Amino acid sequence: MASGSITVSWELLLVFVSIAAASVVVSGTATEEVPLMRSHDGGGFSRSFHRIFDASEYGILQLKNGLAQTPQMGWNSWNFFGCNINETVIKETANALISTGLADLGYVYVNIDDCWSSAARDSKGRLVPDPETFPSGIKALADYVHGKYLKLGIYSDAGVFTCEVRPGSLYHENDDAELFASWGADYLKYDNCYNLGISPLERYPPMREALNASGRTIFYSICEWGVEDPALWARDVGNSWRTTDDINDSWVSMTRIADLNDKWADYAGPGGWNADPDMLEVGNGGMSYQEYRAHFSIWALMKAPLLIGCDIRNMTAETFELLSNKEVIAVNQDPLGVQGRKIQLSGPEGCHQVWGGPLSGHRLVVALWNRCSRASIITARWESLGLESSTSVSIQDLWQHEEVAENAVSSFSSWVEAHNCHMYIFTPWSISISDI
Repeated sequence: MASGSITVSWELLLVFVSIAAASVVVSGTATEEVPLMRSHDGGGFSRSFHRIFDASEYGILQLKNGLAQTPQMGWNSWNFFGCNINETVIKETANALISTGLADLGYVYVNIDDCWSSAARDSKGRLVPDPETFPSGIKALADYVHGKYLKLGIYSDAGVFTCEVRPGSLYHENDDAELFASWGADYLKYDNCYNLGISPLERYPPMREALNASGRTIFYSICEWGVEDPALWARDVGNSWRTTDDINDSWVSMTRIADLNDKWADYAGPGGWNADPDMLEVGNGGMSYQEYRAHFSIWALMKAPLLIGCDIRNMTAETFELLSNKEVIAVNQDPLGVQGRKIQLSGPEGCHQVWGGPLSGHRLVVALWNRCSRASIITARWESLGLESSTSVSIQDLWQHEEVAENAVSSFSSWVEAHNCHMYIFTPWSISISDI
């Protein structure tokens, strides 16, 4: 350090850089920069690092349940089973979460999706489990799941019917919330079918109030499909909200949904998440190993819920490897709770992408995502990450589980296979003003 220099923190350097940053297309190149350090209110660049990362208002939800300090993790029945569910599948899935060790990694919600109920309410207007597929009832199933130290999720709809034309909860919010609580449900996914054309801003708050009054703490997952931009209003209503329509098990669907969810990165945080770029398709067979690795990496970086959507009773070793990566899961569950975003585009039609976001401990997560059909070198530049070019960074590869650079400066490059994603933790060292 030169005599008389003043050591400054990495946070302060980020402030200096973020104030000056702007969305630009660099002259003479095909690289577009999307500044990482934008304010959460979408109103331009923040003048204060602490404003950028201020989480004091996150979690102050009218739902008042204290949940979702990190994105939810678990399993959901829909992506693989659809309507072909029964209590045996749910029990065996709970057992598999335990036996595989996935539960120990945080996958604790066992969420039943549509088709659990009978086609009509009973004579007292109550929802009834399908007697053929859930003969023991939901209460007994919840007791079984709780006996495994897991949590049970249930499904309903903010319409007169569910998407598979079972009774919905519109105009039955109080009775249904009380029923779910009496069964011991820990999670409610609340869908958007057969909604009579009523605005979701009118239909979703009544269930919030009903859950508040139920006497049980229940995670409230709003599945509104992004129709009326729930990121703008749902953090006062639920613990998470869908920002897109349904995912399917394909590269085209997954990448499209990632792009749609990226738009709302400023609005997520502890207590309320852009939860649903939808459930994970990892392991369902429609994408390659590399594509599933990208899927899991970007969902983790975006602080999306990690809700497994495959049959974990019969998953392959490759699927388990992806879903059980502790380092990637730690990115998703990082307590700072800032959603990562797309920050740099290059290559044909912007298919060489850098995604990133801040983590606790003065770190960054950086993903090099090759959405092109050919392998290529992708470079993350410090300017795009909000780092001073002279900052020295150590780099940990989260998929190779090794340090790949100890003192990287200015930029970092890697050869990335087609449709693959490499994921890293950048840990900057302190530098001094004399070095700038």
